[in-house]
Amino acid sequence: MTYSLTLLRRPGVRRQRGISLVELMVGLAIGMVVVAGMSVLFANNSRTRAETDKAGQKIENGRYALDLLRTDLQHAGYLAEFDPRQLPLPAARPDICETGLATLKAALGIATSGYDNATPPLPAELNCLPGVVPGTDVVVLRRAATCADGSANCPAWAAPAPIFQASSCDSASELGGIDVNNYYRLADSKATLDLKKRDCTATAEMLRYVVRIYYVAANDKVINDVPDGIPTLKRAELVNSGAGTAFTSVTSLVQGVENLQMEYGLDTNNDGIADVYAPAPGTWCAAQVPPIANGTCWSAVVSARLSLLTRSVEPGSGYTDTRRYILGQKADASGASATDNEVGPFNDRFRRSVFQSVVRLENVAGRRSTP
Repeated sequence: MTYSLTLLRRPGVRRQRGISLVELMVGLAIGMVVVAGMSVLFANNSRTRAETDKAGQKIENGRYALDLLRTDLQHAGYLAEFDPRQLPLPAARPDICETGLATLKAALGIATSGYDNATPPLPAELNCLPGVVPGTDVVVLRRAATCADGSANCPAWAAPAPIFQASSCDSASELGGIDVNNYYRLADSKATLDLKKRDCTATAEMLRYVVRIYYVAANDKVINDVPDGIPTLKRAELVNSGAGTAFTSVTSLVQGVENLQMEYGLDTNNDGIADVYAPAPGTWCAAQVPPIANGTCWSAVVSARLSLLTRSVEPGSGYTDTRRYILGQKADASGASATDNEVGPFNDRFRRSVFQSVVRLENVAGRRSTP
């Protein structure tokens, strides 16, 4: 008997084969298109995120710089219980970088002063400020520290930096007398600080005398004689330099601050309210009839209009700055605010913003306010 075997196949089952070259190439092409699309999307997202970070940093830097200046302006003129209006005022505005004790005493009644639009060649009075950007303003603020020397968390005083003391004692040898020089002390040594508190027994608090200059420098840092090219708001402060007092403490505060402009509010009728704003108060006062002495003019500053121009620290991508910016008003021939102080266009790849604020000098305006 003969037997035959028949192989039965399950219906629908095929023998497996590999993919063809054409199919492989089509699959690779599709994959490359997807990868390219994802790469473009990722690059665009990264670029957008970078631009957003730059814009955020620019805005944050501008707000921080504005807050720094606003806070220090509000404290300008603080001298504890002493009212400096009793002192004679200098005929001229004190030089910004002057550190002599006699000059500091003469300027006690001038809480703030400044230099409008520093223009090359820069004057000798700005020689304590390295790298001032031409066309920007310089402002100096004077006051006593708000904490007593030796108290917790208060920066320590070191001779021969200036130190201030105000009397609260009504004895004949201090406030009860007629000699204003016995109402306060400004010295470079504690040896002469002998004024008393209200009980006329305890020694009155000793306060560091603070003089700060704010300005815009062309660079944040210079490393190996190579400037970094980042415009920066800086502050020079009067400190003990070892051999005497000097504006040696120059601190970089905020990167990206490109311009600083000030308009000073002058109280012309002694009511504590600004009656006129002048970018160049000395010029405005000299144009009055009769002319007002420069020192007297600056002592009448009770407020300030502050304008800052900030830019991103790094250039943007695919962007050109063709905008114009208004930084308050610039002075006319009389020194008063007149036409818009316009800057730009810069035609570069940096993004910019303007920050402005009106600040009241509380200590000065408060003394002049009519009850």
